[in-house]
Amino acid sequence: MTIEPMNLVGKSIAGAMAECAEQVERMMDLLLPKVEGNAEAPLVEAMRYSSLGGGKRLRPFIVLQSAQLFGVDPRCAIRVGAAVEFMHCYSLIHDDLPAMDNSDLRRGKPSCHKQFDEATAILAGDALQALAFQILASPETHADAIARSELVMALARAAGMEGMTGGQMIDLLAETRELNIGAITRLQRMKTGDMFTFCATSGAIMGRGTERQFHALNSYAQGLGLAFQIADDLLDFDGKEQDTGKPTGQDVKSGKATFVSTLGPERARFQARLLSEQAGQALDFWGEPAALLRAVACFVVNRDR
Repeated sequence: MTIEPMNLVGKSIAGAMAECAEQVERMMDLLLPKVEGNAEAPLVEAMRYSSLGGGKRLRPFIVLQSAQLFGVDPRCAIRVGAAVEFMHCYSLIHDDLPAMDNSDLRRGKPSCHKQFDEATAILAGDALQALAFQILASPETHADAIARSELVMALARAAGMEGMTGGQMIDLLAETRELNIGAITRLQRMKTGDMFTFCATSGAIMGRGTERQFHALNSYAQGLGLAFQIADDLLDFDGKEQDTGKPTGQDVKSGKATFVSTLGPERARFQARLLSEQAGQALDFWGEPAALLRAVACFVVNRDR
């Protein structure tokens, strides 16, 4: 697959994301080819069903824009973007299971466990997670073994008990326990923000960035992640299923503590906008090259899905 540098100068955030999504989709299709005639073919079908042909590819877009700041080879960046999207899709499959959020709809179509069955969905999620690390560990992703090792370590930390998975555990507990705003913030930093941090700092890992650059990207990602989650809570609160592509009103139904239930919708919207602005300001010393990353911070609080 030939990867050419993308000229996104002057494009809207929607146009830039669509162009990046197309290349990431092609890479994902290449890394997860169809299998026919083998016993594991149903597993691969479920993996492809849940990861290809849908989604905004927001996380890979952040990876690609971060990499661009450091002049990273586009092919390397797109492979990392594909890896993080496979990891994200694994989390969505498991989130939708009856034992978790019990959602029958994802991205406007039946969830993996509804299209196939629960056992296949669990295995498809497991395999997508493993595939993400396999991609990062490959010499094709980066020539420097130290950089590959750091990518694997960073994604493991972001996705594991200190990050996304640990946050999901707290999220389940939030259905039966009272959480204050500090606890909710920690929950969402782990569940959502840490994966955004991996995406934003992956360019600095691949491009061997300075401590100051890592710090700026980390600050950006933390603000972005919380703004994204508040917007997500608002969509669940007053969004429409036909727009979001998944059931809404789930947080209220389960009695889960969220930013919206704690702050109220208007204060939550204000906080999301404030966090979005702070995220963009964290990138000020990059100037124009970081324009699309700043635009992402605005995009996440104004989206309808």
